[in-house]
Amino acid sequence: MGIFARPLGVLVEYIYKFVAGAELDFKVFSAYAIAIIIATIIVKFILLPLTLKQTKSMKNMQKIQPKLQELQKKYKNDKETLNMKTMELYKEYKVNPFGGCLPLLIQFPIIIGFFNVLRNPVKYVFENQAAYDAINKSFLWIENLENPDLWILPIVAALTTYFQSKMMSPSTSSGGDDKAQSTQNTMTKIMPIMILFFARSVPSGLALYWVISNTFQIVQQFIINRNAGSLKEELK
Repeated sequence: MGIFARPLGVLVEYIYKFVAGAELDFKVFSAYAIAIIIATIIVKFILLPLTLKQTKSMKNMQKIQPKLQELQKKYKNDKETLNMKTMELYKEYKVNPFGGCLPLLIQFPIIIGFFNVLRNPVKYVFENQAAYDAINKSFLWIENLENPDLWILPIVAALTTYFQSKMMSPSTSSGGDDKAQSTQNTMTKIMPIMILFFARSVPSGLALYWVISNTFQIVQQFIINRNAGSLKEELK
């Protein structure tokens, strides 16, 4: 992931030097913490078109689930006709069943690359270990973002993960498959617990990145959900 981590490391380095040069390196809110927050937001904005395309594809698939179920019941003994009618339905409502996959595949290495930058800042951001050790790495109650935060930030990371998953999961009223809905509900509950324990074991700078990323996604999803009513009307 070095091909993605190195330019992202340069981004964090540039932001850090700019913030530190502007004398915004405070005792309880370091320039390093500010650089992580700003870099996370910039990366999210860069990925925004892909994220919106992925989310739109998921929403479109959710909205036509009742019609898909009708076809599945009507042609349950005729797979060939079912496949043909399903493709006609996708074409009619301009839905690409694989529309959410490509954006996700593109986003994933970038997210992992940024994750690696924050896990190994000496390699990707700072010139050497001595330079990294010399900087202020505080963030509010955390004295050093290099060390794990055992409670507050992990709990916030878990909560934002839950709300993000909840907002993106299809509602039962959308007519989706009951088994898929049950699986989604289980993951919505399990993932925050996993993130809680994970965030307790990694540098708190990574947990900060996760919280900011989730918060951005929650705000974005809130805006998307508010505008979802128009799409629902179109599909009636």
